[in-house]
Amino acid sequence: MSELITAARPYARAAFEFARDNDVVSAWSGQIEHMAALAALPEMQQVIDNPRLTKAQIADLFAEACGDDIDDHGRNLIHLLAENGKLALLPEIAALFEQYRDEAEGLVEVEVTSAMPMDAEQEKRIADSLKKRFGRDVKITTQIDESLMGGAVIRAGDLVIDGSLKGRLDKAATALSR
Repeated sequence: MSELITAARPYARAAFEFARDNDVVSAWSGQIEHMAALAALPEMQQVIDNPRLTKAQIADLFAEACGDDIDDHGRNLIHLLAENGKLALLPEIAALFEQYRDEAEGLVEVEVTSAMPMDAEQEKRIADSLKKRFGRDVKITTQIDESLMGGAVIRAGDLVIDGSLKGRLDKAATALSR
């Protein structure tokens, strides 16, 4: 997974810088997200991996499948990625593009996985606490994982805060086994 992110990073950075410099970040966000969804389809993966097709044919088929949802610059990106054999990286490119967008807008994207659904007040307390820690606004997405038994796991970029009961029990079991 990290190899994919590493390979996708220069393309995502270049796409974001182009979009930012041309004041089309929002439009490009939608285009790249559309391209990523298309690239993730099993049928499109078969086209991308088809050794009987030239890189130009793959790019043309991919761009045609995108239809009017992308502009000429988006088509150029598709051709560049196809020429370099990187079309399959579009999901990672899209994720990194959104990360760069959030950073530019002063946002930190945070994923909170809790054992039970959280109410708005709990989400607000977590967001306020993380805003103080990062010095930026926080965009929270939540998930439920009953196997945590209680508490929550918070992920923000490389930072992971495991405040779950399962995490505490795992740490205790590790300490006792030594």
